[in-house]
Order: sequence, then C-alpha cells, then structure tokens
Amino acid sequence: MATPTGPRVPCSEAAVARALLFGWVLVRVAGATGTTDVVVAYNLTWKSTNFKTILEWEPKPINHVYTVQISPRLGNWKNKCFYTTDTECDVTDEIVKNVKETYLARVFSYPLDAISSTGEPPFTNSPEFTPYLETNLGQPTIRSFEQVGTKLNVTVQDARTLVRVSGTFLSLRDVFGKDLNYILYYWRASSTGKKKATTNTNEFLIDVDEGENYCFNVQAVIPSRRANQKSPESPIECTSQEKVLSTEMFFIVVAVMLVVIIFIIVLSVSLCKCRKARAGRSGKESLPLNVA
Repeated sequence: MATPTGPRVPCSEAAVARALLFGWVLVRVAGATGTTDVVVAYNLTWKSTNFKTILEWEPKPINHVYTVQISPRLGNWKNKCFYTTDTECDVTDEIVKNVKETYLARVFSYPLDAISSTGEPPFTNSPEFTPYLETNLGQPTIRSFEQVGTKLNVTVQDARTLVRVSGTFLSLRDVFGKDLNYILYYWRASSTGKKKATTNTNEFLIDVDEGENYCFNVQAVIPSRRANQKSPESPIECTSQEKVLSTEMFFIVVAVMLVVIIFIIVLSVSLCKCRKARAGRSGKESLPLNVA
C-alpha cells in the first residue's frame, strides 16, 4: 500500500503555545525543587552600641538555616555566620575596620536538605548602615568628682570601643574627637531645679554654693548627628559636704575638750597646792610661843 506523499499540515499556533507553557512549568518546578517551604528573612535590623554591632532578623527557622553576607558599599561580599539557626549575627569585626564606611548585609535562607545546592537561595537585603553616624552611644560613667568651696569638679570616663589601631582598643574620644561632647546635669540636693553645662573635653569645673550638697549625672552627645545624638544618662552621684563639716566639727569639739580637760587639771593642781600652802601656814600659827 502506497504511503501518501501529500504536503504536511502545519501545527496550530495553540498547540505550540501549550507546549511552550508546559515546558516553562517543568522548568519552574525543577528550579523550585529543594526550596519548598523556605521562608525568607525579614525585618533585618542593625543593633549597635559603641560600635559593637549585631544584625538581627526574623523569623526563627523551622526547616531551614541562614547565612549572612556583609559588604562595604563598593566592596566584595564576605560570608558570616554560616548555616546558622540563630536570628542574629555579630558583624563587629567587619565594621570596625572602617567605621566611616557604609555597609550592606543580606541574609540567605537554605533548606536543610539542600545546603549543598549550587543554585542561589532566596535572600533579603538589609538597610544601609554607617557606624560612625548610627551606632548608639553607651551610658557614660563618672570617674571622679570633688567639691571644694564654691567649685565642683567632675571627670567623665570615656567608654572603650572594639575599634582597634595597632593592637590598641580606642575610646569613644579617640574615635569621635571633638565631635563627642558631654552634658552635665546638676542641682542642689535639696532642690529639683536642674542646671546643665556642656564640654567637648572630659572635665567640668562649675561654680556652686559653698556648703551646699549637689547631685549630678552626665550624658554623651554628638551634636552633628541627625539621629542617635544622645546616650542614656549616667547614674546619679552626690557630694557630701555635711560629712565634711561633721568631721571638722568633731576635731574642733575634741580640741576644745582637750583644752578644757587640761585647764581643769591645771586648776586642780593649783588649788591643791594652794590648800597645802594654807594648811602649812595654819599649822605654824597654831604652835605655842617659846618662853625665855
């Protein structure tokens, strides 16, 4: 039986479209294999105080793990916190290399059963972060204070940071220089009305009323910033002029008592001598006269 040799009938455009759609679906399914139920990270947040910097995010992983990458704005990505089930990553050692640089991080989500997959997993980018402008200032401490007469001297202790130069950790003053100011809030211990003084050094010398006790605390501030300008206030300290006066009065009272005791002793000795002298004279006068 002869085979028909007539011309071929071309496939319809609808059939071609269906074939292409089916192929696309197969590709998508194949590409999605191993990524089912992976939840991408969200709410990426920088938490930084005195340049100690942690990247945090959500949610807690159930069947996947995270890897973090960080990079300067124009630099290369560097992996941190590999395949972790935590939702935070300490990136301090990277950002302290240049605290004036702007950094970006991203968090990858890996399925537990496809960690070795060669394809790029889903990820989320963080906001940009510039440590010099955005790290929070930690609570300062008062190193020493002294009130003498009408002068109150207060010295502030600079916090240490994890920024290091030639093996030495720098203080906030070393990093910020004159950009770092301190505010002193002070008031009479018997009053609630506060006054304040500002310095771009670490020492305050202010005029106060002699004999009055004062309470005070300090706060770090960087006026040039648009945000995160101020630190929490330090714990309150107070002078104790009453204790100083009480000590002085104690020595004065002791000295007066010693003088009084010495006076009494001297007076007693003198009176005793006078009595003996009188008794001696009275004895002589009572003797009978000798008759020739």
